[in-house]
Amino acid sequence: MRVLVVSGIWPPDVGGPASHAPAVADYLQACGHEVDVVVTADAAPAPCVYPVRWTPRRLPAGLRHLHALLTIFRRARRADVVYTTGMFARSALGATLARRPYVLKLTGDPAFERARWRGLVKGDVDDYQRVGAGPGDRLLRRLRNVTVRRASFVFCPSAYLRELAVSWGADGRRVEILPNPAPAAVELPPRDELRRRFGLGGFTLAFAGRLTAQKALEVAFAAVELCEGVTLLVAGDGPERARLERAAGPRVRFLGAATRHEVLELFAASDAAILSSSWENFPHTVVEALAVGTPVIATDVGGVSEVVRDGENGLLVPAGDPEALAGAVRRLAGDAELAERLRAAAAPSVAAYAPERIFARLAEVLRSAAAPS
Repeated sequence: MRVLVVSGIWPPDVGGPASHAPAVADYLQACGHEVDVVVTADAAPAPCVYPVRWTPRRLPAGLRHLHALLTIFRRARRADVVYTTGMFARSALGATLARRPYVLKLTGDPAFERARWRGLVKGDVDDYQRVGAGPGDRLLRRLRNVTVRRASFVFCPSAYLRELAVSWGADGRRVEILPNPAPAAVELPPRDELRRRFGLGGFTLAFAGRLTAQKALEVAFAAVELCEGVTLLVAGDGPERARLERAAGPRVRFLGAATRHEVLELFAASDAAILSSSWENFPHTVVEALAVGTPVIATDVGGVSEVVRDGENGLLVPAGDPEALAGAVRRLAGDAELAERLRAAAAPSVAAYAPERIFARLAEVLRSAAAPS
C-alpha cells in the first residue's frame, strides 16, 4: 500500500500532530508500506527513511496554500490513499483532484480554529457550534463540513469530537473513536535522578505542548501564584511564547522546545502534569503523563474527562477558574495518600492505548480505503 501522510506540523514543531504523524509514518514504513509525507515547516525537515516534502511557512498565505495543495495533489497521484492530520481542506481537494480516497484524523474543529486565529470568535468550541462567528466564517464552516462528509473515513480521538463530526454531516458509520496512542515503552532513569537533572525541589507541576491561546496558561500561572512553594515547568514553543514569558511569575520556568523523550522525562520527574486549556479534544500530553505514572490536574473540557478520571488518575476542575485549579494543586500537594493512589493508577489507566493496537486499526482502515493499485 502506498500512503501519503499530510500534517500541518512536523518535528521539531511541538504539538499532537507533530508527534502523531511521524509515529504513523514510521509504523507504516516498518510494516512494509510505501510512505510519502507532505508538511509545512520553517526549514527543511530532518531526513527520514521516507521522503518528507515541505511547504515553507515563510511564503505569503495564498502562495503557501497553493504550494501545499499542488504538492499534495502531485504526491497523491502516486499514492493509494491519503491520510491527513492537518491542512484538511487542501488534503481533501488535492486527494479529490488526484482521484484518491482520503482518511481524516481530526484533532479539533478546523473551522473554529481558523475563525479563532482570524479573530472572528472569542468563545470556546462549544459556543462556536451553537452560534458560529457570523457571516465571516460561513465559508470556513462549509469547507469543514464538505471535507468531513467526503472523507472515506474519519478518526476522532474522543467521543466528544466524534459527536461534533457527526453534527457536521459526517456519516456516523464512517466515524470512529481512535484514542491517541500512549508512547511506546521506554527506559527512563530513576525519578530521583530525573528530579536532580531538572533541578526540582518542592512540589512541581509540568506542562508540555504548543504555546497557544487554547492552552490558557495564564490560568495555570495564576493558580501557581496562589500555591506557596509550587513550581511550574513549561516545555514547548509556539506563537504565544513571548507573551506568556512576560506574563509568568517567578516560579514558572520555560524550558523551550523538547523532544518527546525529554517530555516523558519531565513528566516522570514532576509531581503532576497540568492542563489549563479553555478547550481541548484529547491531548497527547495527558496520555504521555499518565503513561509514565504521573497524575494529571486538568480542566474538564472536551474529551479530557474521557482519559482523566477525577479522583482516580487525576483531578478535574472547571475551565477558566484559577482558584479551583489552585485548590486541586493544594489538595494533591497536601495529601500524600491521594498522590500515591493517583500515581499508582496513572499508567494502568492508559494501558489500552498501546501504539501497536491503535496503529494496527489505523492501517486496517487505510487498506480498506485504498484505491486499487
